[in-house]
Amino acid sequence: MGNRGILHDAHQRLGRSRWKHKAWIICALVWKDWHRDVMAPNAYTELFFLDEAVALAAGHRPCALCRRGAYNAYRNAAGFTGPAADMDTKLHGERAIPRRFEQRHHKEAAPALPDGAVILDVGPKLILGDKAYPIGADGYGTPAPRPVGECTVLTPPSSLTALANGYRPRLALD
Repeated sequence: MGNRGILHDAHQRLGRSRWKHKAWIICALVWKDWHRDVMAPNAYTELFFLDEAVALAAGHRPCALCRRGAYNAYRNAAGFTGPAADMDTKLHGERAIPRRFEQRHHKEAAPALPDGAVILDVGPKLILGDKAYPIGADGYGTPAPRPVGECTVLTPPSSLTALANGYRPRLALD
């Protein structure tokens, strides 16, 4: 589950506020005995992802509260040493195009991408080994061979670094 702060109004309508918060985190669906009403007034807006690789591709990072182990592993693998706010500022610059309310993409050579990266190659695809798994509303589709040339990458550079340095996201394929 993702969290970007309060993104909805009292009528559960989403607006441009989805880009104003820099802390985009991946939370546990179940933690302690906490229970949440989805899109409750004056509370953060719950975002649901297929899995952690898709959440990373959207620009989120593990939560330091409910996913402390994953947060520490991600932070170390990505090479962050300062406070979480510095990590969030860097990730925000990598995922958002200022004043355009759009996600930033970049180009990379597909053979060099780490497992867990998500590309946009005639639809989003998860890179895993020598395969590219299409991502759809029903989950992952039948894999195709990993592309061989340059491709458009959705996963921000800091998350690519974390993946390349051994961070392993939870996948819906597991």
